[in-house]
Formats: sequence, C-alpha cells, structure tokens
Amino acid sequence: PASQDAKAAKEVLTRFNRPYLVSVPLVFQSVSEWQESELGLHPVQVALQVSLPEIDGAIEPLIYAGRDGQSGRSIPMQDRIDALATRALNWARLRKKQNKDKKVCICLFQFPPDKGNVGTAAYLDVFGSIFSVLKKLKDEGYTVGDIPDDIEGLQKSVLEDPEASYSMADLNVEYRMNVGEYEKLCPYAQDLQENWGPPPGTLNTDGKDLLVYGKRFGNIFLGIQPTFGYEGDPMRLLFAKSASPHHGFAAFYTYLEFVFKADCMLHFGTHGSLEFMPGKQVGMSGYCYPDRLISVLPNLYYYAANNPSEATIAKRRAYASTISYLTPPAENAGLYKGLQELSELVKSYQGLRENPQRGATIVNSIIATARQCNLEKDIEDLPEEEFDTKQVSLEERDTIVGKVYRRLMEIESRALPMGLHRIGVPPTAEESIATLVNIAQLDRPESGIKGLPRIIGESIGKDAETIYRNADRGILEDVEQLQALTMASRAAVRALVMESTNEEGRVAEVNPFMRDVFSFFGGGSPWKKALAEAGFPDCSEDDLKPLFNYLEGCLKEVVVNNELPGLLKALQGEFIPPGPGGDPIRNPDVLPTGKNMHALDPNSIPTRAAAETAVVVVDRLLEGLAKQGEFPESIAFTLWGTDNIKTYGESLAQVLALVGAKPVPDSLGRVNKVELIPLEELGRPRIDVVCNCSGVFRDLFINQMNLLDRAIKMAAEADEPIEKNFVRKHALEQAEELNISLREASTRVFSNAAGSYSANVGLAIENGSNIDEQQLQEQFTKRKGFALSSDSPGVLTESSDLFKSALSKVDLTFQNLDSSEISLTDVSHYFD
Repeated sequence: PASQDAKAAKEVLTRFNRPYLVSVPLVFQSVSEWQESELGLHPVQVALQVSLPEIDGAIEPLIYAGRDGQSGRSIPMQDRIDALATRALNWARLRKKQNKDKKVCICLFQFPPDKGNVGTAAYLDVFGSIFSVLKKLKDEGYTVGDIPDDIEGLQKSVLEDPEASYSMADLNVEYRMNVGEYEKLCPYAQDLQENWGPPPGTLNTDGKDLLVYGKRFGNIFLGIQPTFGYEGDPMRLLFAKSASPHHGFAAFYTYLEFVFKADCMLHFGTHGSLEFMPGKQVGMSGYCYPDRLISVLPNLYYYAANNPSEATIAKRRAYASTISYLTPPAENAGLYKGLQELSELVKSYQGLRENPQRGATIVNSIIATARQCNLEKDIEDLPEEEFDTKQVSLEERDTIVGKVYRRLMEIESRALPMGLHRIGVPPTAEESIATLVNIAQLDRPESGIKGLPRIIGESIGKDAETIYRNADRGILEDVEQLQALTMASRAAVRALVMESTNEEGRVAEVNPFMRDVFSFFGGGSPWKKALAEAGFPDCSEDDLKPLFNYLEGCLKEVVVNNELPGLLKALQGEFIPPGPGGDPIRNPDVLPTGKNMHALDPNSIPTRAAAETAVVVVDRLLEGLAKQGEFPESIAFTLWGTDNIKTYGESLAQVLALVGAKPVPDSLGRVNKVELIPLEELGRPRIDVVCNCSGVFRDLFINQMNLLDRAIKMAAEADEPIEKNFVRKHALEQAEELNISLREASTRVFSNAAGSYSANVGLAIENGSNIDEQQLQEQFTKRKGFALSSDSPGVLTESSDLFKSALSKVDLTFQNLDSSEISLTDVSHYFD
C-alpha cells in the first residue's frame, strides 16, 4: 500500500486497524501452468507480491484469478474467490461477535507421539502459557468455563482420561466421530484412502470411531493436533516423496470447523505439522492439504521470534497470522566439579607463577586435572600427566596454563537458555542482564555504536580482536585480560539494569533525565563506575553514552509484555503490527515480541556485510584445515532458512566465496548477478561445493538458489587449469561418468521436491529398528536429490544419481549455524 515504504505502510495499516489480506492474481503463469506446478506461484511473483507485502503486515496470500494460456483472457477462480471471501468475512465476524460467544481452539502439538511430549514447543512453557492465556481470556469476557486451579491441574485434564482403553490411552478424548459423520463432513475423505485405506484407519481411533483428543472449557477447546502419521511406519518414510494427512488428522480439523464450529484457531508454539503437509510451496490450490485442512478458519500462531523461516512457511501455506514470543535469555553455563577445581588451580597459579617450585607443581596438577576432564581432546599439545613442568621455562608454563584457561573460559561462557519462556511473563532483571550483555558485545557501525569489549580494550590501549586472537592461542596475559574484560562487561550492564529494577526483581520504568542529573553530581554514570571498579577506569564516556542509550532502549523493549495484548487484538479481528523475526541479539528490532513476524526481501541477500564476513569465515575454515595438512577439493554445504535470515545471507555468501565468486548488487541493493573472482586475485584453487538446501530454505530463497547454481556453472565452464579449479575438474569427471553435458554435470544445488520437507532420516532412526545404513542413505539421497538449475528457474528435477555422484567427491561437510540460544551440544540427533 506504500510503494515499498514499509514504515509508512505499517503506520497506515495500524491506523486502519483491519487485517491486510494479500490476494494475488497470476501474472507470470497461466492458470493451467499454476495448476500443474508443484512449486505454485512463480518465484518472481512470490518476491514481489508475497515477500514484500509481508514486511508491511500482509497475511493469507490466496490466488484468485489468472490468464488463459491460449486466449490470454483473465479467468476468475470461483473456488479460490469463495475461500477468500469467506476468510475475509470470518475475520470481520471476530470484530463484531461478542467475546462471550466466540469459540476458540487452542491447538497443542505432540511429537513424537507419546504422553510425555504433549504440549511441547520450542523454548516455551506451553501449559504455563496456556494457563495465562485462559485466565486473560476469562478476564476479557470469553466463556472459559471452570478451568483447573493451577497449571498441573490443567495439564492433567488434557493428559488423563478416566475411561482410557486404547492406544493413546493417557489422552483425554473430547469427541468420537463415527465414520459416517466423518465421510459426510470431510469433503476430501475419499482422497486420503490412496495412502491410508478406508476410515477409520489405525491412527487416532479405537477401531470404530475417529478420536479427537483434548479438553473443552466452555467455548475454548484445548485440542491436540495428531502427528504426521509416519512415526510408526519407517518403511513409508523411506519411499514416500509426499503423501497426505491420515484420517485422524483430517477428522481433527473437520471437528473444529463443523462440530465445534470454531471462530478462530490458535496454534500454540513452534511448531506443528499442518503447514508441512503436501501441496504447493506458495499459492495454494484447493487441492493442497494445508489449504484443505485449515479451510476458512482464521489461523493465529504463537511462534518463536528467532525462527522467521519456518514461521514464513506457516504464513504462506497455512494462512497463519503469527504472534512472536520471546526465546529465553541465554546465561553463561558456568563450571562444575572437575572444571571448577581446574579453575581454582589456574587462579592459584596466577598468584604463584614465578615461584619455580610451587608454580611448576600447580601446573603439573593443572595438566592432570585437565586430562581427567578430557580436555586433551580440545587442547593442542597438552603435555602428558608424567611430564614435569619444572623442566621448562616460565613462558612455556604460562602457555600451557593459558591454553587450559582459554578452554575453561569457553566452557564457562557457553550460552545456555534460562529455562522456558511463559507467554505474558516479561523477563526478570537477571534475565534482562543476560540478554543485554550479549547485545552489548557487538559493534554496530551503521548506528555509530562500538561494542563494549572494543571500548574496554581501547581504554587500555589494546584492540579487542587482538585480545580474542591471542587468548585463543593460549597466551596467558591475554586470556586473563579477556576474562577481566568479560567480567567488566557484565558488571557495567548489571549497573544499567539495576537502575531500573524494583523490589520484585522486575524492570520498572526509568527516568534517564533524572539519572543523568545524579550522574553529573555523583561523578559519572553507574556503568562508568562499575567499569572503574572492575579495573577499567579510563573507558571513553563519549563511546559509552551512545552504547548505553541503545542498551536502555533495548531494555525497554525486552520487558514489554505485548504477547497477550497481541493475541487479544488478533481475536478482535484487528491488525497485528509486523516486525522482523530473527536473533534479538544481532537484531534488537525483533523486540518487542507479540508482532506478526516476517522474514526479509529475499532478493536483498547476501548483503555486502554478509559477503565480507563470509570471506573471513571461509579463510579461517581453509586455514584450520591447512594446519591439519588438508586442502579440500569439495565441500558439502547445508543451507537453512533461519540462519540466512539472521545473518542476511552469510551462508549463501560462504558458498560463493568457496567457489571463488562474489555477489553483484544493483543500484537498489538487489542481488541478481554474480561474477567470478580471477584466480590471481583469489590466490587459491576454486573449491567445489555441493549444496543441500532445506525445504524451508527452498521455499524462501529459490531465486538465491538460482544465483548459486549460476556461479557454480560459471566456475565449471571457466577455461582454467583443473588443478586450480576443482569445480571444473569434478564436473568433467561426472560428465564422462554419467554421459551428460558439462553444464548438467556441474549441477550442485539440491533440495526436496516442491512441497516436501526434510529427509526424515531422524524419524526413521527413532522408529525403525530394522533399517540399515544403506536404506538410510537411499532415503536421504531420494528425498534430497531434487536438483535446481538456473537454466530452468523454479523447477526441481529428480536427480538422485547426480546428487550421489557429486557427494562421492566430497572431502568434508560444513554448516555454519548462527544462534544465541543453542550450540552443537544441544542437538542430540543431527541426522537431517
């Protein structure tokens, strides 16, 4: 509505205060081409008429018309127009209907299908949050009925059925739908029989009726979404490119629409299965299962603020209006047991290091304790326990202790989520400190703000990067300096937050003007004093002031309670203001939560900053491998959607950098060209890259996948020596091996088929006791072996043989994750 001026659009739409539905006519395809396409809406139109309006706050991208392929005349699609009109009317009814008469389904998830997993969602205390929501709805006049007195009672009401006598025995059955009723009410029941046989089937049934699990409280139904259905059938996972929901899944959504007669859905937390059901990627038809299942119900969705990529899938495929919720702040992990003992030994050494007898004895104890903690696997050249450090110089002992101390600091500072977030409960002061410490670490040159480590480092005449680099090498002085710098940062941020903390440990309103007055008469700001007490009295107030003004603004946003008000606005049929999703540390504009999340303009990445960072990462990767005597010819690269949104395309740029190519933005900053870097400038061989793109990445960044393919094909076709161009070397070998052209042999960008997600290897491993490694390999290559070529934009072709051939040349795999919430040790099964 505002010619790509998102700020103006948001202001206009907020004043108008009505949901903004983005209905789309087909422009680049005929109706028949769209109907036959697994992809759905053309990628160019997705970027222009879906991605950009989402930034303004648009929801529900429904196709309503297109042109005839022969005559060129416009053809209205009656079923799509009916769906669009009914959905719009249902949103309008939310505005007019009294709260006491509104029926709302709150949908819980369960994965894997077991009682212990009902009501799980990423980073969220689900039942605690639902309890808060129910109480708030009751206060607002909704007919909630008699809810239990506490969270435990609420949980038991859903999980325990006194008359349980069937497979999922511990779940409360709210409704039994007989087969006749199901076939009468569900318009697509017949279509499901191809995959699942006649109803009731074997899932969500007692053998006679289809069972709807959950618990009703007045006009609020807590429903439990059925699982995908593959979990108990690993062989189906092996061979199914796509399938359909099972009868129990269809019965659940049929019940909501036709029996319970819900006015609105609220899917609760990240994430369920509805949006990942088979169908087109964007621009659903009436035969796509997400469209069939959600039908005409307004669909609200509480979604973790750090996951805009999968939230975008829910918005486009299941017509969700997302309401973001905060992820729990990350606190330092700390040390325990042997690691704590090791830390005490290091501190003892710092006081006695120059004593040749006692200093060396302590170093011997440090080595023995480090080995007991298995740190020799992380510390290069850690001496054996029998080694006597009395034989070496003070500098060599310092180096040993420095390397151990560096690893201890790394473990101690590892970020761990502080519990789970509860909707409607803002962070405490302590939790706010953890978030702000992380925000304060980063330089923000676009705002003229230096990060706190840089400011502290400059106050002692050192560069923060040098301190980090030397500490990583184990230089004791710099390791100690880094620890002091880290503790000072925490103290300064704590001083800021404590200025605004009340007796309950919560952040209250602050008066910056009055604080500045007190600072003037008190000899400086609280954070300046905290830094001085920590040993850094000379930090520049000119640098500190803009940083702490920025942190204060972030603090206000962190503690805003907008998640419940955002839901209430949506239930009134009002406009949910849009906001970016992503990492609130890297991009505090994600705050406050409670907004309708969007991703970014896909044509704007990789940005220049992302490309520069990517070169640094690639150089470090290759340097690290070179130290081990390796130089890879081919690297398998995994690309995920959320990480590229958070980093504005760093992973994309890393692929280009390995190949020896760079993105070329146009005058508007859109990246639709690439060019090769000359070998003389590159200074190393071009490295072959095989890209495994997630289904979510494919949906969001298919134009950028074309960009990668173009760069790799340019490298393969460059007239360069094969010892300096491994892309060309391998493509020539594959062309001969598979009897195909060089251009086809240089295909390196693969994903799932359109409308399909994940390799499902994790599911197969969890549920299949008789599946061998060969079958898993076959499943992975079959599901992920769909190639994208820039010669046929937007078309994914089954090419598992080419995928296998490319993978056979791979020396190592690489994935650069960007996360303030998790590390690799948090991922317990990294199969997909």
